[in-house]
Amino acid sequence: MTTDSPLPPWQMDWTVEAREAFDSMPADGRQLVLAARAELITVPDPYFRGIDADVALPHWITVRPLASTSPGGPHIADLAGGRGWLIFTFIRRHAEPQITVTDAFWA
Repeated sequence: MTTDSPLPPWQMDWTVEAREAFDSMPADGRQLVLAARAELITVPDPYFRGIDADVALPHWITVRPLASTSPGGPHIADLAGGRGWLIFTFIRRHAEPQITVTDAFWA
């Protein structure tokens, strides 16, 4: 059986600013960001995870729309209870869906 829809793992790209922020994080922050990246690129839909949205995620990450009025727009992955985050957009291109990280932060 073949499918016309692409399947994970998704490609992930970073804006220059987000990559610089990631590169300047301490090692523990980079480690959690990379673990969050692994979660995001392997789920069938990085935006919609169902009613129990975060049930399959590790306890230290939650994913939600950046603005409740734009559920299909940018999303935020809160890390370690708000100690850090990734803001990303999932572009559902037919041939090559891609996650683009536009902001990364670690306190």
